[in-house]
Amino acid sequence: MVYPYIVWAVAMILLPMLMIVLYAFTVKGNSVLTFQFTFDNFVRFFNDPVFPGVLWRSLKMAVITTVICIAVGYPTAYIMAKLKPNSQAMMVLLITLPMWINMLVRTYAWRGILSHLTISGEMKVYIGMLYNFLPFMILQIYTSLSKIDPSLIVAAHDLGADNRQTFLKVILPLSLSGVVSGITLVFLPAVSSFFIPKLLGGGQYVLIGNLIEDYFISTGDWNFGSAISLIMAIIILISMYITRRLDRQIGEEDD
Repeated sequence: MVYPYIVWAVAMILLPMLMIVLYAFTVKGNSVLTFQFTFDNFVRFFNDPVFPGVLWRSLKMAVITTVICIAVGYPTAYIMAKLKPNSQAMMVLLITLPMWINMLVRTYAWRGILSHLTISGEMKVYIGMLYNFLPFMILQIYTSLSKIDPSLIVAAHDLGADNRQTFLKVILPLSLSGVVSGITLVFLPAVSSFFIPKLLGGGQYVLIGNLIEDYFISTGDWNFGSAISLIMAIIILISMYITRRLDRQIGEEDD
């Protein structure tokens, strides 16, 4: 039963990635039999101050979005975990209910709402990012909080710990795995998002995802677009490696 999945993974994941690598290290106009490998696409990206600036803006927006999602999501998840089981199920339903609608449709709805407000395009993009990605953070943290054995909290109180000490010494360390998972689910799509800044930023707030889209669709420069995609892929892989290491360390400490 695994062979169909292997065929699908090769056709839909491996081959497109190989094509991106091939285009990134070649120049436009190569024929099939005479490839000219070059680093010009990467040199062009880092020599032009505009492109690293867009990359930095994308990373900054993803980091700020992730931090705000943690700041809002953790208290929300903590309150949810304190509710009765029926109330918890209702809260989970209310949080996941908007996710049943396509993200593009939801972003279009926010475009209509925010068009009546006199705020900057950057702020509109942040609102769109938080609205779309906050549920992922809440659900991951809530899942980790709900798995904590209540007897550990009771034991902490029996040993003389107050509510603050119990939270810092027991609840927070045991829920960090959910925070790390939430960071993965928020940061990675936020750093590569392209339709949220395009719809809510009015085309004036460009992120790295918009650059990739423009060079593939509008400009037709697949070589340079592939180079930008490869740079983003490397950044995402590094981020995944860091979060996996953190998750592994947290798991070892819990054991």
